[in-house]
Amino acid sequence: MITFYLAVFLKAAIFITIFNVWFFRFNKPTPYRGGGAKSMKDEFEVYGISNPMMYIIGAIKILLAAALVASIWYPDITIPAASAMAIFMLGAIAMHFKANDPSIRSFPALTLLLLCVGIIILTMF
Repeated sequence: MITFYLAVFLKAAIFITIFNVWFFRFNKPTPYRGGGAKSMKDEFEVYGISNPMMYIIGAIKILLAAALVASIWYPDITIPAASAMAIFMLGAIAMHFKANDPSIRSFPALTLLLLCVGIIILTMF
């Protein structure tokens, strides 16, 4: 039972983080923005990713975060949602490396990647 509650906590943490980044911090600077960008648009520009693709990536991340919350009631979608989110976090880490960012800027994406792996492991056992 403890694994269920831990997984719920991890899913909620991912959802809150993704929601915060894409809705509340979208136009704000953070210490984790790639290339020292001041907004999400600037950050994706640093990575060489177009505005339409930025919105597509954001929408997918938000949908995956929502799917993780929904997986509390529909457990069959847990592993696909966590796996897909983990792939997006690997992509985020790769973009930070592409921009020659200091390692600390990859910390949020690495943390979310590890949370996704934790969810997958908790779900399998």
